[in-house]
Amino acid sequence: METTESAAVPRPVVGVVRETDDGERRVALVPKVAGSLIGKGFDVVVEAGAGEAALIPDSAYEKEGASIGDAWAADIVVKVAPPSDAEVTRLRSGQSYIGFLAPRNETNQVGALASAGVQAFAVEAIPRISRAQSMDALSSQANVAGYKAVLLAAMESTRFFPMLTTAAGTVKPATVLVLGVGVAGLQALATAKRLGGRTTGYDVRPEVADQVRSVGAQWLDLGIDAAGEGGYARELTDDEKVRQQQALEDAITGFDVVITTALVPGRRAPILVTAAAVEGMKPGSVVVDLAGETGGNCELTDPGRTIVTHDVTIASPLNLPATMPEHSSELYSKNIAALLELMVVDGRFAPDFSDEVLAASCVTREEVQS
Repeated sequence: METTESAAVPRPVVGVVRETDDGERRVALVPKVAGSLIGKGFDVVVEAGAGEAALIPDSAYEKEGASIGDAWAADIVVKVAPPSDAEVTRLRSGQSYIGFLAPRNETNQVGALASAGVQAFAVEAIPRISRAQSMDALSSQANVAGYKAVLLAAMESTRFFPMLTTAAGTVKPATVLVLGVGVAGLQALATAKRLGGRTTGYDVRPEVADQVRSVGAQWLDLGIDAAGEGGYARELTDDEKVRQQQALEDAITGFDVVITTALVPGRRAPILVTAAAVEGMKPGSVVVDLAGETGGNCELTDPGRTIVTHDVTIASPLNLPATMPEHSSELYSKNIAALLELMVVDGRFAPDFSDEVLAASCVTREEVQS
């Protein structure tokens, strides 16, 4: 007697949508990673032109086995920048969404996604634990930002970074101070060192001093310990803020370049470079403030602009990773793919919320909605 085989498990469909934010050139999946996911049991649909800003044509996706079509109708929509109001309306109840969502910011789309019945995963909420390193999009993009910040500083500086010995004499190397030594800060220190600068790092978490020294930089010790949860710094007390401010004002004036990366999740960026510190810097010095999106670490920062005050250039670029879309997108794609693979069980898209990575990163689902 003939038996009927059970129906095949439907392949989960991943939709790669086009970014619409001004200046956003990244794409959530690059063709090579899309092809890898297809080989692992997913189908991938790409919105026409999704990779254009990253210089990736639709044909490159088709070559890897993806189709060009309505990516917003997919089971799982993947994106880089948070969705706009109009984009949230393109999602339907029962879909899943993965991307940056800024869930700790006062203004975010988490409530709108929950109201739409969308199961949303915020990549910045992925816990910083060893097994989740391959999914850590915050770190992968911070690496790009730290690297590009040093190139921007070198371009704006009126001085050489390396020591140069010429027939006309020797030029001393630039002195570079990086404030905030997370992923971006460490990359900035390493990049400035490769360019020949004399580098120093500072953070309110003294346990990162060994990491600073590991990239060939000196450690600036101000005697403040403000280590917080999840690898982040806690907010300083008022007394600590006063002590830090005075000590930093004294230290900053001795550097040619200051790069700031200090953030406190869900809060305004702390002020580390005061107006008085800027005024005390040598003419021609440069401050590159990577915390502009949350107010900036420099008191004189104008987010998104480069200004000159007291003959010191203060640059506050926004979304630096988008200025290097090829490699930023490649790194982000690998983060997204690793997260997607964690969500599949026996060929089905079935996130297991007993997994600490998925439980932490999922910001809207029926079990957690109030």
